[in-house]
Amino acid sequence: MIVTTRPRRARTAQYGALVFYLLFLGFPLLWMLSVSFKGPRELVQLYPSFIPGDFTLENYRSALTENDLVRSGINSFKVAVITALLTTMIGLPAAYVLARHKGLISRLGLGWILLSQMFPLILIIIPLFLLLRDLKLTNSHIGLVLVYLIWALPFILWMLQSYVRGIPRDLEEAATVDGATRLQILIGIIAPLLLPGIVVTTLFAFILAWNEFFFALVILQSPELTTLPLKLAQFVGIEGIVRLGPLAAAALLATAPSLIIFTIIQRWLTRGLLSGAVKG
Repeated sequence: MIVTTRPRRARTAQYGALVFYLLFLGFPLLWMLSVSFKGPRELVQLYPSFIPGDFTLENYRSALTENDLVRSGINSFKVAVITALLTTMIGLPAAYVLARHKGLISRLGLGWILLSQMFPLILIIIPLFLLLRDLKLTNSHIGLVLVYLIWALPFILWMLQSYVRGIPRDLEEAATVDGATRLQILIGIIAPLLLPGIVVTTLFAFILAWNEFFFALVILQSPELTTLPLKLAQFVGIEGIVRLGPLAAAALLATAPSLIIFTIIQRWLTRGLLSGAVKG
């Protein structure tokens, strides 16, 4: 009897810990959802309830119409998609070179990747802004995409080259004997085998560009170019007064695309993370 009850108790404890962890992670999102449906009077109560008593959609109407959230969402989506695609297109062949060619270029590349992750953003923002100003790329989405590309590329290269190292060289040698070029090998053999890893790295670049605030704050000045993180910051007034209801609604709408993408590609994401853990 003792032998059978211990595994059950351990399994029950594991499930209980998992449920508690999920509630811990999901509570901020659930509370934000609750706040987004509350009226102004309920938001200023000393002891607010979790379930809205004065259910209203006014916060969503205000966020979408009065604050031009849709345009900011389109700007963020455009910048994030372009950043993700360019980062993957550049990172895949570069990672292949780093993984397959042992030499000075490979060592310098890996050294640059590690060194670039050590500098805080605040140290590079001024020279970066001056460089973009000289290139006439400030206050433009092109300049912002270039910044995101350079910022995300080191981590993308580090992840992809670990995936490439896990692919047997015999496949490439067989393709070379058949007369395939390096480009044909990369597109026809390496890329399909790396598809789960490519999905993971592309998603990482997308989320990075979608949520980034600091670079966008410095580079963008025109209201019509504002991205979602900048638009969310505008819900805080000059006097520090927060429009909590519209802010919660806008934040929930800004979070929705990431959640939808994660749900759609969850299978690829899990395969890519496990692949990188085994191959790295």
